[in-house]
Amino acid sequence: MDTETRRKKQQALMVQLVERKVRSRAKQLYETRGEGDGQELQDWFQAESEVLENSVVAPLYRRLRTGNHDAPQSTGPEFQGANSASCDSNA
Repeated sequence: MDTETRRKKQQALMVQLVERKVRSRAKQLYETRGEGDGQELQDWFQAESEVLENSVVAPLYRRLRTGNHDAPQSTGPEFQGANSASCDSNA
C-alpha cells in the first residue's frame, strides 16, 4: 500500500470516529429534549460544534466533509478564503 492510499484511509477513519462521536452526542441531545421530532439538524450542529470545539482533527473533518480535499491543511486565517467565515459559523 502506498503512502497516499494509507493517508487517505487514515483520514477516512478519523472522520468516521468524529462522526460517531457527533452522532452519539446528537442522540444524547435528542433524548435530553424528550425525544421530540423536528430539531434533528439543530441537535446535529450543536453536537458537531461541541465535539469539534477543541479537536485537533476539526480542520481535517471540515475539509473532508465539504469535499474540499485539495484545500490547505492549515486553518490559519492566511489560508481561509473570503467565504469561509460564512460556511464555518460553528467554529
